[in-house]
Parts: sequence; C-alpha cells; structure tokens
Amino acid sequence: MALRLYTFWRSQAAYRVRIALAIKGLSYDSEYIDLLKGRQFDDAYARLNPGHAVPTLVDGDSPPLTESVAIIEYLEEMQPEPPLLPSDRRLRAHARAIAQMFVADTHPFIVPRVRKYLEKELGLDEAARTRWLRHWQETGARAVETVLSRDSRTGKFCVGDRPTLADLCLVPHFTSAMMLYDCDLGAFPTCRRIFDACMALDAFASTHPTKQPDYAPH
Repeated sequence: MALRLYTFWRSQAAYRVRIALAIKGLSYDSEYIDLLKGRQFDDAYARLNPGHAVPTLVDGDSPPLTESVAIIEYLEEMQPEPPLLPSDRRLRAHARAIAQMFVADTHPFIVPRVRKYLEKELGLDEAARTRWLRHWQETGARAVETVLSRDSRTGKFCVGDRPTLADLCLVPHFTSAMMLYDCDLGAFPTCRRIFDACMALDAFASTHPTKQPDYAPH
C-alpha cells in the first residue's frame, strides 16, 4: 500500500520526515496542508490529526501516524536500512537526546499556534514576535553547539560519520532559522559544519523547503 504524507513546505517537522523517507528510499504521495491559511483546521484533516499540525503519515489502510519523531522511528522499523539510529544503545540515546533538544526544547516555541497566540492574545507586534522567534532559535542552536563541540562522539555528522535522527532534526532547525528568521548562525561552527555536510547529500537537498511544489516565499 502507498504511503501518503501530509506536509507543508515551511514545517520543520515535515522536513524531518521527508528527509527520512528519502534516506530510506521510500516512495510516497504528498498532500499539502497550508498552515498559514489554516487548512490544518479543515474538518477532513482534523479527523486525521486532531492536533492540527503536520506531518501526518498514512500507510495504506492503517490509522494515521502523527508526530515527526514517532513517524521517523516507524519508518526505521519498517525499512531498517540504511539505519537512522546507531546500533549501540548509548549512541542511540545520544542521537535521540540531540534530536529532542530541537524537537522538544526549541521547536514548540515557534510553531504557528504559538505565533498566533503571541499576536492575537498577547498583542505583540511583529518586531516583538520576531525577537521571540530568534531568541528560541538561537537558544536551541547554542545548546546543541555546546554539546556537539565538546563530545568525542561527534564526527562528520552529529553522531559519528553517517546521518542519524539527530541530523534529521538539526537541518530543519537551521534551515528555518536562516530562511525565515534571518538568524546569525556564525556563532555555531560545529552545527554549521554538520549542516553543510548534510546538505551535500541528496536526501537533505532534494527535500529542502524551496524544492517543494507548495513552496511560496512570503
């Protein structure tokens, strides 16, 4: 049965899953959910994902899968090669920890529902909202830079010399920071080096937001 991915070009979470699908060599159909136009609240999509977010992955007739890391780990079990998690349990934990620094500690502060709340409920103007977004983008980057720059397990990529779940979370974070919020990433040389190594790979480059059919710069 075919895989169907509900995605949006500027979603960090959806980009993570697109990279995983590309690395695994899995084909899929795309459905585009424009978060800026509120399409995530349409009844048909809300039945798939009551959290009103992307991505959502549908595998045949099975119930929909949500949350990017859960989807990636599903794909890891579905198609074990090439692996996105190390075979050593401590290295797996390390890769997951780096991933969660982006997914759990940083990304939730900048998603559309938070931006909308800052604007509509707290009355923050665009300049204040931008400061908020840059603060959390840069705070997350600084924490990961500290970890990666000090850890002997850091190689060409976040954990060793091939991409793992950690890299699938690092690249969307930095892509968003550079494309959307004009963040200065010069202070994060280790992260930037790893980002560049990832972007030299087709799985990361071909799934980039600007390569998506629904890409619409604002």
